[in-house]
Amino acid sequence: RSCTHCADCLPFGPRPIVNFSGNTKIWLISQAPGSVVHSNGVAWMDQSGKRLRRWLGVDEDTFYNPDNFGILPMGFCYPGKGKSGDLPPRPECAPLWHDKMLRAVPDAQIKILIGQYAQRAYLGEKRERTLTETVKSYQAYTPDYFPLPHPSPRNRIWLARNAWFEAEVVPELQRRVRRALEL
Repeated sequence: RSCTHCADCLPFGPRPIVNFSGNTKIWLISQAPGSVVHSNGVAWMDQSGKRLRRWLGVDEDTFYNPDNFGILPMGFCYPGKGKSGDLPPRPECAPLWHDKMLRAVPDAQIKILIGQYAQRAYLGEKRERTLTETVKSYQAYTPDYFPLPHPSPRNRIWLARNAWFEAEVVPELQRRVRRALEL
């Protein structure tokens, strides 16, 4: 949380948003915090987080308990605004920190890969040609990984075009989350 490795590259300065415990059951691996989270300092405490908690089937208390969910973005700090949304996560962050954090929690049950950056990093060549195809093929990556689209309000069109996601994938995600949290 005190990392300043890429401070010179961050337009609003470093404010690493990460949270986990040695007992974390589920990793949430996403892109990078947005401007609202940068301001409030709480991961997923924005509209994207509301949708993510609904997809996961959990309340805020369950979600923010680090024994349940570990927050591990590809970039820990808000990267700034780009032409069509937030900039991509800083490339230095994940190689610097992810392995160390994952090794600290060897018994986590599943890694939920939220968005293309996490899926590219963790699935590599095993992922499908598009995010949509990867999410649709989620069963090919379980039990270790579960790919999701980003829950951003900006993805309304994707969700409308892919109604199968909330009808078929979300119930399976909720089942796996419940099972992991019961262990």
